[in-house]
Amino acid sequence: MSARRVDTGRITLHVREQGRGPLMLFFHGITSNSAVFAPLMEQLSHRFRTVAVDQRGHGLSDKPETGYDADDYAADIAGLIRSLDAGPAILVGHSLGSRNSVTAAASYPDLVRSVVAIDFTPYIETEVFDALESRVNAGDQLFADAAAVKAYLAARYVNLPRAAIDIRAESGYRAVDGGLRPLASPTAMAQTARGLRRDLVPVYRAVSKPVLLVRGADSKLVSADALAKTSRLRPDLPVVVVPGADHYVNEIAPDITVKAITNFVDA
Repeated sequence: MSARRVDTGRITLHVREQGRGPLMLFFHGITSNSAVFAPLMEQLSHRFRTVAVDQRGHGLSDKPETGYDADDYAADIAGLIRSLDAGPAILVGHSLGSRNSVTAAASYPDLVRSVVAIDFTPYIETEVFDALESRVNAGDQLFADAAAVKAYLAARYVNLPRAAIDIRAESGYRAVDGGLRPLASPTAMAQTARGLRRDLVPVYRAVSKPVLLVRGADSKLVSADALAKTSRLRPDLPVVVVPGADHYVNEIAPDITVKAITNFVDA
């Protein structure tokens, strides 16, 4: 796997790349980064050009002071696809990345082949967003060392396998005086968390590209009711519910996620 920065003309994004073939882009959730998709890329790179992206404000990508609405993230996706000169692309997004991928597909249909939307839909309840925003803001802290980071992540993401915790700990923090801090910009995270509350119903009504909805059966972000309402809004969109997985479907169940992606793409 190689890593580089891509100047899209509007922002410079850090990406990880592996494989050859049709373009498949991966977009992570809030506070995360592209490294979390390494297990999926390993399995899919034999038939796709897999590119995982640090979204704006996250990881090693640019972190402007403003510009964290859904339309900003979607424009970044469009700019990246044009810069890679390999579209249309299959978009695989988790949480924030799901919201951004569906928005990009609705806004730039000529650049998108299809979308795998993992555990983010319209109709997420207000109290769920309140809890998410609180967790996001609490993550901006100084950690004494890598062990402290892993202990924090293990407590925050109680169902993640140890290997997934290690990936997050090793890829998502930078050394500063006194210890380690998250790479994700706290200003960007606060703006992004607020922006997640935007009404997605018009976007889901408008999207014309194939979209696969994936939910963890134990997700605390996307309730069964929120998924059911989304299916009533767009009964044509296929749904996969992954048993034993919470919100972090692709990290908890990478093999099932890969199977869902390949079945959808090959359908």
